[in-house]
Amino acid sequence: MHSDAAAWFAKRTSTWRDWTLADLQRRKGGTRISVVLPALDEEPTVGEIVTGVRTLMPLVDEVIVVDSGSVDRTAEVARQAGATVHHRDDILPGTGSRPGKGEVLWKALAVTSGDILVYVDADLTDFQPHFVTGLLGPLLEDPATLMVKAFYDRPLLDVSASGGGRVTELAARPLLNAYFPELAGVVQPLAGEYAARRSLLESLPFAAGYGVETGLLIDTYRTAGLDAIAQVDLGQRTHGHQDTAALGRMAATILRTIHTRVTPGTPIWPTLTQFARHGDTATPVDHDVAHPDRPPMRATRAQG
Repeated sequence: MHSDAAAWFAKRTSTWRDWTLADLQRRKGGTRISVVLPALDEEPTVGEIVTGVRTLMPLVDEVIVVDSGSVDRTAEVARQAGATVHHRDDILPGTGSRPGKGEVLWKALAVTSGDILVYVDADLTDFQPHFVTGLLGPLLEDPATLMVKAFYDRPLLDVSASGGGRVTELAARPLLNAYFPELAGVVQPLAGEYAARRSLLESLPFAAGYGVETGLLIDTYRTAGLDAIAQVDLGQRTHGHQDTAALGRMAATILRTIHTRVTPGTPIWPTLTQFARHGDTATPVDHDVAHPDRPPMRATRAQG
């Protein structure tokens, strides 16, 4: 491991047990905290997560669900559980609307009021309130901390529980180690659970789709330094898993996100070709993986 990464890992890694709810309430002061759930067809899980987050009020000031175009009852269930729900297309309509996770996380900045935003994936099947409190600990303890990444065991038969997911181990980690070795101490760079200060998030571009976590991590490191980032062990997390083809598209998006930061302005092929089997025939299917980054929200607000 790079020496900077090893030093960072030793001093900036903690566990959710290091902070109690009472500790965080004392440290909160006048800081407003928003919890954001990006959601696409998560009717079975989103209500329970919203309910769990609401048990943390008044530490948490608001729970926002941004619907990315669900065709099930995600929005209705989230609203019934007590969340404020926004549809992606209704936020900043003048900017248009794009598919993918990065879009809804970026647009969440326009409909939240928190000084700190906590992002939580809406497909968790075992949400626990410490998923939020653990991420808040380093931010409320140290004003110099700007972003906190989660890591956790992810039970899956073909993956080590202590490692990342399949895309992390096969794509994101090798690429980050090669191009940004100082970030090698980040256990799960693609974790969907993380928290950051609004002042940071509004100053950074948001990569499209599943490249958003990678982009934010790299850009935070580049603009604020390694010690602006911390990570917290949240224990164990279970959620739905995608098929191999979907993971391939995710990996392609992450590759593009890293490429644009390593060699900005250098063209990269915009599509990923995969194949669908129809009887005795393999049919090529092209997927667009080259949606551009959204600009920093601060610049978008300035443009009116």
